[in-house]
Amino acid sequence: MNYIVLDLEWNQSNTGLEEEVSRLPFEIIEIGAIKINEEGVMISEFNEVVKPTVYQELNHITSKLIHMQMKELQRGELFPVVAKRFLEWCGEDYMFCTWGTQDLSELQKNMQYHNMTPLSDGPIAYLDAQKLFSIAYEDRKIRRSLEYAVDFLKIEKDIPFHRAFSDAYYTAKIFAGLEDKEILKNVSYDVFHPPVNRDNEIKVQFDTYFKYISRVFPDKKAAFADREVSSTKCFYCHRNLRKKMKWFSMNGRHDYSVAYSEKHGYLKAKARIHREEDGLFVVKTTKFIGEEDVALLEKRREHAKEIQKKKKEK
Repeated sequence: MNYIVLDLEWNQSNTGLEEEVSRLPFEIIEIGAIKINEEGVMISEFNEVVKPTVYQELNHITSKLIHMQMKELQRGELFPVVAKRFLEWCGEDYMFCTWGTQDLSELQKNMQYHNMTPLSDGPIAYLDAQKLFSIAYEDRKIRRSLEYAVDFLKIEKDIPFHRAFSDAYYTAKIFAGLEDKEILKNVSYDVFHPPVNRDNEIKVQFDTYFKYISRVFPDKKAAFADREVSSTKCFYCHRNLRKKMKWFSMNGRHDYSVAYSEKHGYLKAKARIHREEDGLFVVKTTKFIGEEDVALLEKRREHAKEIQKKKKEK
């Protein structure tokens, strides 16, 4: 299997008034990628600009950041042509690797806008090099910029940043330099297309947490009526644990609960709500936490109750 280290540059509206904004807020204008084999060797590269069809002038921030002019983009080919050539270059057996979480979703959104065949009908497993860098060198939580990681690893900065190919190149350097290949088991999932049914739901256990990605439900009530969504199961012994803190929400997008295992301690469940046109799906993570974290969640719960109480009084 090969790894496709991908980076994209995209443009957006200067005014926010164009009709296409809601359907395509970010239009891809450049695709850069490096192909790496299983031995960590860079074996091929892809670098093409895309002729825009939605936004005919460069956003002023984008223009300053990538040092590109519209006349350069006009020499490119249309997105469906470039994207098709890119996917043919990727080959058959590969996994995407990106710096951060946005590129794959934007690639699929642009493909959808241009009525191209989807990459997948469900979540796509990929490697987030930004997360892998944090696991390898920091605390697993903090997310650094690409240039910070390059400086940290003392990688020679021989080409400018903020172009698709150059950022893919530096990401590939970081990715290929990971000495502990066990880190690569920490896959991420792009959920531009959620699971289509129960059989396609994602359930994966990592060293310190468990992740579950649900199918689409008509509403939140239906989602939390599902046992798989609402349960707090120990991912070590696979037993359903009794909740010490029932599900509560702070902002409508994240819900929390806490359960307890006599053997493993307190288990925190966090459910993030992703809304779709025809409903919503849930990405739930569970992990064991200490008593200080439990106390913090109790404060959040009480604060949430106070907010709800004030809303009812109004």
